[in-house]
Amino acid sequence: MTVSILIFLPVIAALAVLILKSEWAKHVALAFAVAEFAVALYFLSQFVPDASTQFAIDTPWITKFGIYFSAGIDGISMVMVLLTTFLVPLIILTTYQHQYKNASAFYALILFMQAGMLVVFTATDGFLFYVGWEAALIPIYFICALWGGENRIRITLKFFIYTFSGSLFMLVAIIFLYLQTPTSTYDLLQFYSLHLSPHQQNWVFWAFFLAFAIKIPVFPFHTWQPDTYTEAPSAGTMMLAGIMLKMGLYGVIRWMIPNALFAFVNWQSLVIILAIIGVVYASIIAFTQKNGKRLIAYSSIGHVGLIAAGIFSLSREGMQGAMIQMLNHGISVVGLFFIWDIISRRLNTNEIGQLGGIAKVAPQFATGFLIIVLGAVALPLTNGFIGEFLLLNGIYQANIWLSAIAGLTIIFGAVYMLRMYKNVMQGETNALTATFTDIKGSEKLVIAIVCVCIIGIGIYPQPIMHISQAAMDKLLITIDYRLMNPAQ
Repeated sequence: MTVSILIFLPVIAALAVLILKSEWAKHVALAFAVAEFAVALYFLSQFVPDASTQFAIDTPWITKFGIYFSAGIDGISMVMVLLTTFLVPLIILTTYQHQYKNASAFYALILFMQAGMLVVFTATDGFLFYVGWEAALIPIYFICALWGGENRIRITLKFFIYTFSGSLFMLVAIIFLYLQTPTSTYDLLQFYSLHLSPHQQNWVFWAFFLAFAIKIPVFPFHTWQPDTYTEAPSAGTMMLAGIMLKMGLYGVIRWMIPNALFAFVNWQSLVIILAIIGVVYASIIAFTQKNGKRLIAYSSIGHVGLIAAGIFSLSREGMQGAMIQMLNHGISVVGLFFIWDIISRRLNTNEIGQLGGIAKVAPQFATGFLIIVLGAVALPLTNGFIGEFLLLNGIYQANIWLSAIAGLTIIFGAVYMLRMYKNVMQGETNALTATFTDIKGSEKLVIAIVCVCIIGIGIYPQPIMHISQAAMDKLLITIDYRLMNPAQ
């Protein structure tokens, strides 16, 4: 069995959902998404956690131009595959209390988007990687533009222009690398073996960086994110924050560092500074937010900025911390946005100042909300703790002062997240919140799954870290060797 089944099953599912009546769409989409997760778990059961690429497919596609349908899974890819296939059914389940006009198209777009993201996380051909990158963008554009909020058209257009423009720079870099290969191929390993001049590496670095920095997003390329997260339908926001932004982080590890290593080292400090500025900036802005969904959007900028800084530290702790924190952030941020989806659906508001006392009328909701918040602020024995501990350790090895600043912003994050929880859940109920009903059915199931993951990974993160450890170690050993032997 090859990775092709993971890529094409969501496409088949999307086509099946499109021809169904709307009332059946969510059930069929969920069934296919769960089946996709089951396939990923089968791959995990057969996966050997070494540095090799497994379940590979390498089929001629457009041979005239050296393009192959080439994909496979190593330890780094496996973590991203698990994240994607786990979160998509969970996100579909969060929509069960919503009624969407033309639901068949809505769920088909989610499944098409999943297929595109899985191409990104498994492609070993540069052209295929770019196709997956754009294939994931198109569905989320229509999800936001058709089912988003009042200002969806203007904001979604800005998001599309930002991300599409960045990806064009990446395409130029990929084509340039293709032209440098002796056999005119887009094969990733052939790219790795190129000996580019410092000038060429600088161009490749910045071309990739623009695409990935916009997607992550890294300061100052973040301006599309808060508005898009706020205006997108909740499921779209979860797809963006939970999975799609990880494409940029993954791209840095897989495509930018090995292909422009010496330029990466030259610009390493600048990018870490930008990432930490983003963490500080997002934390300060989050303090001032009165809209809960927008507060979570800025909080996400801070968390992914820390992950980006950890990757750019180029240390073992920073890179490994980034891998587990990408997974942890996806789980926690989906939980947080679902919390606000429930509040918005019941009370028709996201304004924190209009709320209060919900814990008195919805104790199960309050308990789930608290666990998710504690995971987001990295309390020990929750999923966020080990990732942020490793990230700060990695950044410390690169720059002690930047690590100290990043550590302070984690404290700030705990303050504004816990303050948000207090203002929403504690105190006395008012005329609005007195009518709030506790979670039930699919809502309870989603929150329970998220909370189990937060506690389970927090108590025992080693199985997740073990998946990517050998592949990450190989990457770092290769980097060290090339830095010590630049002529080889």
